[in-house]
Amino acid sequence: MALTGRAALLAALGSIPVGVLEPGWTGILAVNGSLALACACDYALAAPVRRLRLSRSGDTSARLGETADVTLTITNPSRRPLRSHLRDAWPPSSWQPGTEVESSRHRLTAPPGERRRVTTRLRPTRRGDRQADRVTVRSYGPLGLFSRQGSHQVPWTVRVLPPFTSRKHLPSKLARLRELDGRTSVLTRGEGTEFDSLREYVPGDDTRSIDWRATARQSSVAVRTWRPERDRHILLVLDTGRTSAGRVGDAPRLDASMDAALLLAALASRAGDRVDLLAYDRRVRALVQGRSAGDMLPSLVNAMATVEPELVETDARGLTAMALRTAPRRSLIVLLTTLDAAPVEQGLLPVLPQLTQRHTVLVAAVADPHIATMAKARGDAEAVYEAAAAAQAQSERQRTAEQLRRHGVTVVDATPETLAPALADAYLALKAAGRL
Repeated sequence: MALTGRAALLAALGSIPVGVLEPGWTGILAVNGSLALACACDYALAAPVRRLRLSRSGDTSARLGETADVTLTITNPSRRPLRSHLRDAWPPSSWQPGTEVESSRHRLTAPPGERRRVTTRLRPTRRGDRQADRVTVRSYGPLGLFSRQGSHQVPWTVRVLPPFTSRKHLPSKLARLRELDGRTSVLTRGEGTEFDSLREYVPGDDTRSIDWRATARQSSVAVRTWRPERDRHILLVLDTGRTSAGRVGDAPRLDASMDAALLLAALASRAGDRVDLLAYDRRVRALVQGRSAGDMLPSLVNAMATVEPELVETDARGLTAMALRTAPRRSLIVLLTTLDAAPVEQGLLPVLPQLTQRHTVLVAAVADPHIATMAKARGDAEAVYEAAAAAQAQSERQRTAEQLRRHGVTVVDATPETLAPALADAYLALKAAGRL
């Protein structure tokens, strides 16, 4: 008789006596019975997954674009050898596109009572905290016919830090700082300079720097050299509102602002100034205060790592009030924000006098290099329209910057690649002019 459906399945499992079947089915059932027995034995000999003990070690932080190695230690406490495939799951942004499978999947063999280690190499594509998901283990029997599968939660967090690509500009800026810091004469004596030493007069020195008493005591004319005062206070203010979410190239404007802030912070700390950080939109997103020179830069990098743009309009009044509370004494306030006309004219300009009457204010903004490219476009009607739109955008931006300058604000407007060195140069210019 022909067997179909449930009867065939029961016969394969040995539930139907072989004697009641037609002779042709006897060999088939013998093979199926052997196969079923082999599968059952293979399943029984597979190491249990739930009893495995897993732990993690390795990197807890990495700069964006660099790798982080996280090691899983798997202990097999059973009496059966573990033959398995393992998947260490992390968020998709933990790897470069297309590399997740080869990075997160491992083959693992562990004899009874022993432990083995596998390493998952992450290469994150975004800042912030990357938290490990579950570890799934598929344990096979010796024949590889059947397997056991289960998952374990093994917590681990890798913090992805800003890349600080502008660090390459630091040596040249430090060389310029050493020139200002008493190594050469400062020709313009401002309110923020202090006496450093005396040296012999050379043609071209400012006659106001001549020390007549010292000159009377020696045969040559002596001039005073001045250096910028140390222990000034710098407050870096990151605007994390909706305008910071706009992408310029492959990254948000906020990332370029962070990079520029880090270069300025590193330079200012070498100059002996104190640096604080405030990230704000409608509430405080990050605040770093009172850190020593050695701990300042790591603290800023760590605080910036988890700050993301918020799709809300920045509360300029709240930002100003928080900046004034954070900087009660005269300081340099560096506001990394936008130069778009509407946010500046409606938000910042009405409250700007509260800052400028007590502090020196510097506004730094990220310009889109694509606008400059569009402004040069020619050839057809579409290109001409694009050039006209770009020219209008540039004109509005320049007009906004000029409005800020009329309030005594120093303005730095540069592309992502040049913003960091331009901001550092503006800081050094303020130092040289004695405005800090």
